[in-house]
Amino acid sequence: MSRITSSRGVKLLIIIVAIFGLGVGVAFLWVQRTKTNTDLLLLYGNVDIREVQLAFRQPGRVAEMSFDEGDAVKAGARMAVLDAQPYREALAAAEASVQMAQAELAKLRHGLRPQEVTQAREALKQAQAIAADAERNYQRQSSLLASGATSQRTVDAARAIRDQSVAGVGAAKAALSQASEGFRKEDIAAAEARLAAAQAAKAQAVTALTDAELLAPSDGTVIARVREPGSMVASQSTVYSLSLDKPVYVRAYVGEPDLGRIAPGTTVRVKSDTSDTVYRGQIGFISPRAEFTPKTVETTDLRTDLVYRLRIVIDETDRDAALRQGMPVTIEIDATTRMTSDIGSAGRES
Repeated sequence: MSRITSSRGVKLLIIIVAIFGLGVGVAFLWVQRTKTNTDLLLLYGNVDIREVQLAFRQPGRVAEMSFDEGDAVKAGARMAVLDAQPYREALAAAEASVQMAQAELAKLRHGLRPQEVTQAREALKQAQAIAADAERNYQRQSSLLASGATSQRTVDAARAIRDQSVAGVGAAKAALSQASEGFRKEDIAAAEARLAAAQAAKAQAVTALTDAELLAPSDGTVIARVREPGSMVASQSTVYSLSLDKPVYVRAYVGEPDLGRIAPGTTVRVKSDTSDTVYRGQIGFISPRAEFTPKTVETTDLRTDLVYRLRIVIDETDRDAALRQGMPVTIEIDATTRMTSDIGSAGRES
């Protein structure tokens, strides 16, 4: 009887120990799970992909549209073309103006031709000869005036002719000096300015002709084709809307109590409702200004609180076409990563 009682006591003791061990294990798992949930910060946001409105800088008639909605384009691809004939003609006129200004400037810099200088020198000799003859005639008429062989009128006319011939000699000397020295520096400077203006007009014509082609600024996807060939477009009128392939951002918001658990550079995990893919990213920006929670944030706990906007950059190696503009996503942040980073930073500072 005593052996039976002893056996039952041992079994009871084993059961008690097993129950106690099970309870300790459950408690341990609960503590670990609670700790994990505490370390994991969940945020909610939306995919933010940048878009570009492509337009011509020049007005004109659309001659070619190379892509449709949904087409993928590479950076530098020719997306649309204007009728470039008016711009080619404007460039030809600008080139002619440049050539004319260059010729005018070269003429002023080189001065007069040698033949023109020789002509001015011979004109001076002719004027001097005429002046010498006029001086002799005046002297002769003056000597005859006393004997009455000539009249005062004749002497006065001879004097006038002499004075005119002397003035002609002075004018011929000035013309020869100008021909020898060339044109004034001010005239050359004005010609240089006219050439610079003509060259600037040509550069504008070249730019206008280049702008007749619309090129893709980067890789992306066409989300809107606004014009068709034959359409007249004004300057800066949208022709295509392009969604850029990179970078891909996530716009999210964090409440003030959790602001200390994150920092720029913190690694995050991004998930969407459409797939099980986990995207890696980093917090690239935290707004220094608080704002009311936008209506697009999918959480009820923060709807009436002030929050801070985050910008998360998706890792390029993880980015794919599944992330679309405005898609709601969930962001998971391991707070221990921030704590470890802070400890490391403090160690480096000390």
